[in-house]
Order: sequence, then structure tokens, then C-alpha cells
Amino acid sequence: MQRAIPLLAASLLLLAAAATFPVARGHNITKILAQHPEFSTFNHYLSATHLASEINRRLTITVLAVDNAGMSDLLAKHLSLLTLRNVLSLHILSDYYSSRKLHQLSRGSTISSSVFQSSGHAPGTTGYINITDHRRGKVTFITEDAGGAPPAVLVKSLKEIPYNISILQISTILSSPEAEAPVAAPTPVNLTVLLAKKGCKAFADLLLASPDVLQIFEDNLDVGLTVFCPSDGAVRAFGPKYKNLTADGKASLLLYHGVPAYYSPQLLKTNNGFFTTLATTSRNKNFHYTVRTDGDAITVKTRVVTATITSTILDQDPDAVYAINKVLQPRELFKIPEVVEADAPAPASKKSKHAAAGPEESPADEEASDNSALSLSAAGRWLTAAMAATLAAAVIVVV
Repeated sequence: MQRAIPLLAASLLLLAAAATFPVARGHNITKILAQHPEFSTFNHYLSATHLASEINRRLTITVLAVDNAGMSDLLAKHLSLLTLRNVLSLHILSDYYSSRKLHQLSRGSTISSSVFQSSGHAPGTTGYINITDHRRGKVTFITEDAGGAPPAVLVKSLKEIPYNISILQISTILSSPEAEAPVAAPTPVNLTVLLAKKGCKAFADLLLASPDVLQIFEDNLDVGLTVFCPSDGAVRAFGPKYKNLTADGKASLLLYHGVPAYYSPQLLKTNNGFFTTLATTSRNKNFHYTVRTDGDAITVKTRVVTATITSTILDQDPDAVYAINKVLQPRELFKIPEVVEADAPAPASKKSKHAAAGPEESPADEEASDNSALSLSAAGRWLTAAMAATLAAAVIVVV
């Protein structure tokens, strides 16, 4: 009895801690910076270069933001959008640095990799950022190839979500001749002609019949686009459902097959999770889906249907096109298949014994959040349940 009391007390403490367990959630850089009008230009170009979606899908990241005055100096150089992407990607660090962490650097300095370094466009070590904690609280940032340019100085912290995202204001744009070097324009891609030649003519015809939608696809070709193109057979089979959609529904469905960022086959395999689509940005709704790697196969899963990538039609940075075996159906337009439970299990037949359940028969995904980064709220619920179980066990011992 006396031994059980400490166990009960410990369980109560753990349960109380679980109730306040910090839950890591996704972040949205656009919404965060929208609360700071003095960074509206920086915020705009993060979206225009599609770096915002890159930031949102990462779980650990630091953004070095520059105010409107600092961005004016950069825009005065009249760089192309592709070059601006390289410059701004220098300001996205692949690690979490809070203002406190910056003032506690081991040996007073460190080197951090930026998104520019990992993009493959940075020769050598030009995409690394040197961070130094000086005396009297001054912290500076400078690129490896800055030359004689002065370093940027930490001004203040704008937003910190511990170990997830840190947004820090710095005094000026980081200087890098390599990042500011002209970027050769990609070879023009005629999307509908390409699709028609590679077994996606039916989908290409749908795009041609919707000029406004096709224009959105084409506008993204220069800055980054990934297209999941259903085969001709899949589009024909889906025809009756497509005809029953409203004009707005048809537009949303077509846009749902495009992602406003470049994902090579390797990136798709290593960046599993929620993907934002052209329908998300154009229709101001969720319209997300999940990309998963299953062995050598890559699947695109909505809450209604699961499609498999059957071939790579185009992989040419900044664009990628993949053929898939089904039309992607968003839950915003179609009902989620219901699982009918029988009163009693039916005897297994020879056919059912060997037949595998189709993708639509699998349990539905959890509803996608408004942010691209994964939600970890389930961890908090699991911990709470575990603590409750421990408490129950302790009560039993007491009794």
C-alpha cells in the first residue's frame, strides 16, 4: 500500500505534464510575415520564387528576413526571378537558430548550410553562411564568397517556434557573387505538346479546353512546377465524373495535378509528406495530398484515391512531369469512400485469400492541415493516453 502511493503521485505528475506537453505543429511563413508589414516585400518574393513552400515543408529551419528597405537595394539590381531565388535561398538556413542559441555558440562561431547550398546551384562552399557571436551581443552573418562586403548583423527575433522555425531580422541582404550570377533561362517547355506525346493527350486536351487553368501551369514553368499527369485510360474512365463537375470544380481538379515547385524523382523519394498544389494557391482551400515512397514505388494519395507514378516524362530543373495511373480526386470535390462493416466476417474464399485490398480500401489519411509541415499533435495525444494508463495501473495497485 505504501509503495503504491509514490507510484500514484508520480503518475499524477506525469499526467499533469502530459496535459501541457508542447505539441509541434506546422508553420506557415507567409502568414507569420503577414503580421509584420515592414517585411511585405521579402514575404512577396518568398512566394513568387516558391521558397515559401520550401520553408513550410521543412521541420527545422531558420529564415533570415530583410525589411522592405533592404529588399529595395536588392531589387535595384534588376535580377531575374530565378537569380532572386538563389539570393533569397541564402537566407534560409537548414538548422534552427534562436536568438539565444546564437549568443551561446561554441567557440563563438559556426558555419551553417543554406538552401542555396543544397540546391545544387552553389559551387563549392559558396552556399555556407558563417555566423559569429561578437562581444556585447553582436551577431553577424556572412557568406563564404562575400569578398570585401560587410556582414549582415542580427537585428531582432521576429518569431520562434522552438526547434521548428526561427525567423530573425538581419540588417541587410547577404552578399554573394555566385548567388547573384545570371541564371540561364531553361529550355522552353510546351507542356501540352509534351503531354500529348507521352501518353497524356486526354489530360492535355482538358488543359487546352481551360485556357485560364493552362495559363497558371505555364506561369509556373519558369520558376518551378511538378505535374502529375493521369494516363489517357485513367482520364477516359474518369470522364463521367468530370462532366458532372461545375466549371469551378473542373478548374480546381486540373490545378490539383500541379505542384508549384520542382521535385525531381530523388526529391520526391526524400520529401514524403503533404504537398501544396496549384489548386491550393489559386482556390484558397486545402487541396493537399500526400506523397509516399513504398519500396521503389512512389504514390500520390488523396483521401479519396491513391495513384502510383508509372513513369517520368520530364525531369529538367525547374520542371518535372510524372505519369500516374489514376486521376487525383480531392476530398473538397468528392466524397471519401465509406468502409462498410459486416455484422459477421464472411468466410474467406480462394479469391479473397490471395487478392490484395485496393488503395481506396485502405484507411483514409488524416485530414491535411493548412500548413505544409507535418503535424506532430498525435505525439501529445499518445503521451496523454500513456500517462492515463499508468495512472490507472497505479490506482489498481492501491486498491
